[in-house]
Amino acid sequence: FIAWHFYLSLYLASCALLLLTLNWRTSTGLPVPAPSPGTDDQCSDLYRRLLLNISNALSSGTLSYGIPSEKVEVRGAGETVLACAPTQTQNSNCMMQRNFSFSESECLKNIVKDLAYYGDAIQSYLEHPLKSPNKEAELLNPIVEIIQSLTKNCFPQQNGENQSTKEDAKVWGNDSFTNRLEMYKMMRGFHIRAITINRAIGYIASGDHRK
Repeated sequence: FIAWHFYLSLYLASCALLLLTLNWRTSTGLPVPAPSPGTDDQCSDLYRRLLLNISNALSSGTLSYGIPSEKVEVRGAGETVLACAPTQTQNSNCMMQRNFSFSESECLKNIVKDLAYYGDAIQSYLEHPLKSPNKEAELLNPIVEIIQSLTKNCFPQQNGENQSTKEDAKVWGNDSFTNRLEMYKMMRGFHIRAITINRAIGYIASGDHRK
């Protein structure tokens, strides 16, 4: 009976110590790392919607109608692929190592530059002759709006820093077919870039680069 009472007392004491420890942790309010700028749930949802809308624009057939080319043209004003690559990336086929550490701020800055470029390029395209103005606007305007929401709500501190992309994005002429051909190639490239951006945001949000 004495032994049983001893172990019961030890058990109760252990429980009390555990509760005390938990209460202390709660009362001291150990800080929970805040999401990095541009990577919270709202922004992550916008990135996913951006990729979905680009996919829808490409699969609709409106931009690709009568265009046999399957070429991809990745444009942009930033170096997102390089800036957002993890410090070491490897798979079964290749390994890529960088001679500098991952910079979250550089990655995000380049993402903003690319988004600004594509947003300006699409907006400029819609101001030029179009084969199907209503259909093309219906597909592309939501993409521009998502980009504007991202730059305004997720990167307000960098809003307005990419004015130079407006002139660079004016690449359209007066022939609607040629413009649509170039837009189709550009959107295929933007699709690839949007995948890269989503992966980069996921990497930053995971916090792996801080380990």
